[in-house]
Amino acid sequence: MRNLLRRRGVPPAPQRGRLTWRAFLRQQAASLVACDFFTVETVSLRRIYVLFFIELQSRRVHLAGLTGNPDGAWVVQQARNLTMTLGERDESFRFLIHDRDAKFTAAFDAVFEAEGVRLICTPVRAPQANAFTERWVGTVRRECLDRMLTFSQRHLAA
Repeated sequence: MRNLLRRRGVPPAPQRGRLTWRAFLRQQAASLVACDFFTVETVSLRRIYVLFFIELQSRRVHLAGLTGNPDGAWVVQQARNLTMTLGERDESFRFLIHDRDAKFTAAFDAVFEAEGVRLICTPVRAPQANAFTERWVGTVRRECLDRMLTFSQRHLAA
């Protein structure tokens, strides 16, 4: 049986239906958006949280907002703002990748589900599952934030 399947070009069963995360991302890049937070420390030792969304195919980054205290209501409002902004364009996205941060509440998920977007939560302690956002944060830190002192939220936004 194995020889017959091999002659017909059918791979062994475990490889046939298996789709890796990398292959999934590559196939679905046009319809994927990922989001995450990163923090910036100011000169006065205050922490500023930055919420951003990145389109995986074009690598276009949408800075959703900056705040010193990101609660659930603030994050939901930023999600609404993003869906309104992206809703004006012709192309739409079908999947949103985010981690399991407590700031991403059920109301945040409901905003995207109402738009027909399927949510993908990354596994716990798996930064490579959201590698596009992690790589972008690293680039921002190396090329921008490591070379300047941030004085305030307004200064960072500028």
